[in-house]
Amino acid sequence: MITMDFIAVTIEIDETGELCNVSSVAEASEILLRNWPVQRGKELSRARRACLDAIEGKGSVEEARTAFVAAAKEAGILVWNSAWQF
Repeated sequence: MITMDFIAVTIEIDETGELCNVSSVAEASEILLRNWPVQRGKELSRARRACLDAIEGKGSVEEARTAFVAAAKEAGILVWNSAWQF
């Protein structure tokens, strides 16, 4: 089985400022689909597609991570482009 893990990305998940480390395509997909603070955006669409492509074996995990980071920047929730040490 191919691992879908990637170097963690830290995002702010809600208006309280709670931080979350996202470290896999599965986690990124879940957040992009269910907990994203905006419903539209070019980078959001690209990130959703990149995660789906990675899951289906049509794209790479690194492409999904890069797209997720871009979507987090677009949404204004990127805290750190690596894991935050809590």
